[in-house]
Amino acid sequence: MQRIRLRYTKRGRLRFTSHRDFQRAFERALRRAEVPMAYSAGFTPHPKVSYANAAPTGTGSEAEYLEIALTEQRDPETLRALLDESLPAGLDITDAVEARTPGLADRLTASVWELRLEGVAVEDAEKAVEAFLAAETVEVQRKTKNGVRTFDARSAVTELTAARHQGDPQGDRPLDSACAILRLVVRHVTPAVRPDDVLSGLRAVADLAPPVPAAVTRLAQGLFDEESGTVTDPLAPDREAVTAASPTAAVTAPATAPGAGTA
Repeated sequence: MQRIRLRYTKRGRLRFTSHRDFQRAFERALRRAEVPMAYSAGFTPHPKVSYANAAPTGTGSEAEYLEIALTEQRDPETLRALLDESLPAGLDITDAVEARTPGLADRLTASVWELRLEGVAVEDAEKAVEAFLAAETVEVQRKTKNGVRTFDARSAVTELTAARHQGDPQGDRPLDSACAILRLVVRHVTPAVRPDDVLSGLRAVADLAPPVPAAVTRLAQGLFDEESGTVTDPLAPDREAVTAASPTAAVTAPATAPGAGTA
């Protein structure tokens, strides 16, 4: 069984698709591309697809990950192109690599987010960011299925900066007013701290309240490097393992018959 890891996006208006919607679209793409999928056992077999830390509905993403299991060997790049052609524009397969190392989900320990705050001056955003970072704790509330939960949104944030928007917007709404861009690096902790939780924290410490909902995009997710403070590519270990493997070793190694060399 071959395992392939894929990176995909949710762009433009397709950021409003739910994770279940994407699952249905992806399984249709697997059938269109005639991918030789491995299936689970039992009364209701389903394709062996493992999704890792999907972004919330309503947020865009450049860095979503999943893993599929195949019954036949396929070239990862050829498979990526076939699946990309079978998905609607906006749900794009941007990278593929054969799984050579364990624990993809374990390497998704942090995310880099971009928040576009239309109607917010960059000076106001900078003051709010300064207040947020200066606080030891920033308690926010989120409504869950078990009721309202209060937790600290500050401890999971390793980086938060504000900048002026440059160039034309990438989203659906026109830019006709002030617009601040927040860049946010958040560790994946329990309970999870989401971009909207950080916005709630900015409102709590500095009364920053964008007049329209923020456009949120995940730029990257992966293993958080403590020394550099960066988020690394989670597929890099698999690429390195493929490169390190010597394709000629198995061919040139002498074959040894069972029992050879024994008295």
